[in-house]
Amino acid sequence: MATKKEILENTIKRCKQRNIIIPTYEEMRDPEKIPQGIKNELKKIGLWDLNSRNLFRITWKNEPVKSGGGFNGVNHMEIPSSLSGVKARIIILLGKFFPTGAHKVGATFGPLVERLVKGEFDPTTQKALWPSTGNYCRGGAYDSYLLACPSIAVLPEGMSKERFTWLKKIGSEVHATPGVESNVKEVFDKTYELKQERPEEVVVLNQFDEIGNPIWHYAVTGAAMEELYHQKKKKNENFTALFLTQGSAGTLGCGDYIRAKFPSVKVGAGEAWQCPTLLYNGFGGHRIEGIGDKHVPWIFNVKNLDMVADIDDDLCIRMIRLFNEKSGRSYLEKKMKIDHGIVGKLDLLGISSIANLVGAIKMARYYEMDSDDMIFTIATDSMELYQSRIEELRKEYGDYNEIQAARDFESFSSITTDRMLELSYWDKKRMHNLKYFTWIEQRGKSVEELDEQWYNKNYWKDQYNSYKEWDKKIKEFNERTGLLRKY
Repeated sequence: MATKKEILENTIKRCKQRNIIIPTYEEMRDPEKIPQGIKNELKKIGLWDLNSRNLFRITWKNEPVKSGGGFNGVNHMEIPSSLSGVKARIIILLGKFFPTGAHKVGATFGPLVERLVKGEFDPTTQKALWPSTGNYCRGGAYDSYLLACPSIAVLPEGMSKERFTWLKKIGSEVHATPGVESNVKEVFDKTYELKQERPEEVVVLNQFDEIGNPIWHYAVTGAAMEELYHQKKKKNENFTALFLTQGSAGTLGCGDYIRAKFPSVKVGAGEAWQCPTLLYNGFGGHRIEGIGDKHVPWIFNVKNLDMVADIDDDLCIRMIRLFNEKSGRSYLEKKMKIDHGIVGKLDLLGISSIANLVGAIKMARYYEMDSDDMIFTIATDSMELYQSRIEELRKEYGDYNEIQAARDFESFSSITTDRMLELSYWDKKRMHNLKYFTWIEQRGKSVEELDEQWYNKNYWKDQYNSYKEWDKKIKEFNERTGLLRKY
């Protein structure tokens, strides 16, 4: 077996041959630090192109164009009170303008790059396996391709057709497992089987226990939210709340960053009511692709939560028709007098993004927030990745019309504070202890580290701030390839 030093030499050689330069976390949070020569090269590259320079587009600040774009401010939209029904300002960061159309290219960056620069992954002999119930395997397969690493995607067979088509197109080895969004155990089982069959070849990068997933959001997403708040706030407005649905819990890593900057912030986590794991130790299947997987991820800092809100998947499914069908948009503009510019951007919200919006509204109502309050959330992806779902709904329920649009808007405007829990210390500990059943009983983690996560006050802080050390290693790696010298 090759040593780490030998593997690192293989990786450096391959990156040099393929002209691969790896960005730092600092460059991803602030693209102004990217060398001008690389920015010039990006002017000739499409946002989704399979070009290694698109590693530098793993940022919230891409110019929102399909090809040749540079960098601007944080991509976002604000939901007006006429649509949300609450006084608080709801700000949504937009994931559509990442390569692949989803921010998961960030969540998958850390787990793979950290191994590459440490000599723990050999792209000449190994494959990166990305177990997922959503966009994580897409982001992983994309990053793998750009980093010249073969990939394997394992995901439920019930996920959208677009995911499978794209994964096969990119050349990833694809394995479909039984079930839908919440059938994560089946994904784990297939992953374990592949690892047992090909132990030397397969390197598992599990989003639910890879700390590089939330580290990226801590370093990049949290900073983007902070910057956006200072740009948009008016005199007396506060960064009052952050709401994010809990899938891998990676995105919730930004909550630790925000808490450090705004100690009084309320952090809410959402899940599907049809799979109430956090709220009631429950289970079940649901249709909000990208969230809620019948277990508590190892990388989830539950202690940083203030609230859990469960969201009805039926409402989210109805909203994708209201927000995207011609009759739905017409109703919002003509009958509800919602600005044309806002209605025209509602396709920027995918299914889980709508769940995030619903959760933000629930938090605003629960805490009786007013116009001095700002709530931040994220649109992981857009409806571009779910057009087959719209077609399926048309076949199942028929053409969409104004009457149905009125019914759906009434349901949206009637969002209540039901199925919510403001968390006590012991509520949080109950949820944290649920990790035991997946990670200690089934996945070989230790009780000692489980307790360390809870009792060691510096555990999460030390984990998240390690990105600064990774930046040093990335710079050393790039120096050894020699490719940055011409810039």
